[in-house]
Amino acid sequence: MRAMVLDRGAGRLAPRELPRPEPRAGEILVRVLACGVCRTDLHVVDGELEPPRWPVIPGHEVVGEVTEVGEGVAGFKRGERVGLAWLAGACGECEYCRRGEENLCPRAEFTGFSRPGGYAEYVTARADYAYKLPGDAEPVATAPLLCAGLIGYRTWRKAGEAQRVGLYGFGAAAHILAQLLVADGKAVYAFTRPGDEAGQAFARRLGAAWAGDSDRPPPEPLDAALIFAPVGALVPAALEAVRPGGSVVCGGIHMSDIPSFPYRLLWEERRLESVANLTRADGHGFLEKIAESPVRTETRRYELADANDALDDLRAGRLEGAAVLAHGS
Repeated sequence: MRAMVLDRGAGRLAPRELPRPEPRAGEILVRVLACGVCRTDLHVVDGELEPPRWPVIPGHEVVGEVTEVGEGVAGFKRGERVGLAWLAGACGECEYCRRGEENLCPRAEFTGFSRPGGYAEYVTARADYAYKLPGDAEPVATAPLLCAGLIGYRTWRKAGEAQRVGLYGFGAAAHILAQLLVADGKAVYAFTRPGDEAGQAFARRLGAAWAGDSDRPPPEPLDAALIFAPVGALVPAALEAVRPGGSVVCGGIHMSDIPSFPYRLLWEERRLESVANLTRADGHGFLEKIAESPVRTETRRYELADANDALDDLRAGRLEGAAVLAHGS
């Protein structure tokens, strides 16, 4: 099979011809139809996140087709459309797993990080961590839902019953979540890189009540601010933007250092927390929610061999919505 592979310290993906993987007991083999390009992939390529082993095949927003079923697998058959997300497995035995917090399992596995991912023509996955998708699910449009959508959904749930919701960083996750929030009757306030008029216009097209630079205050206090940009300086800005009793939730896996800020920004029972990975319950809940909501992903399609170009465009902020590698669809 063809794959795009990252070696330690390379900083760029390299095309490789590799043996097609074989599913072990409890696994399925998936022919990849599309794989979204996530900022987490960019953090790995740029050396900001260290995988547990090298080389690595990135990619964890996978839409594909089951081609083989391993021993002991029930509930999947050849030809079915499936989705694979970041969380690829957990031990099921530790205190976190027993509490329903498998996203915090110290022995968790992650697609495209500790397991080979979807920047390839085939990938194996634990069947109990794969999501069944409708047979007519369009691969390129669906792929960003498997992480950008899922993480946005979990981040939103952390914010409780917020009515006025700020989204800092209007990329793949925020553009999906904004549509869900608007459909749910929430007021969306979109914060982009300073001077990004195109991004702000994009947010307004998706129903944002206000869109502006991330270094400007919103026109009224927010109930919650959700941060998707990996910029630590946004944390004190977001705290200053939320009302007393409001919350700030950091939705990314990596962020630059948070600068010091005065206690008054946290005072009055403002809350600051992070999102770590996701659970399968998040995945099933989100896929049910998305089936009822008028959400359309904005995507730019790339060939598998052009994965470096997709990462470059994401790094430079040249995307509206999400980049997706499409092969075989």
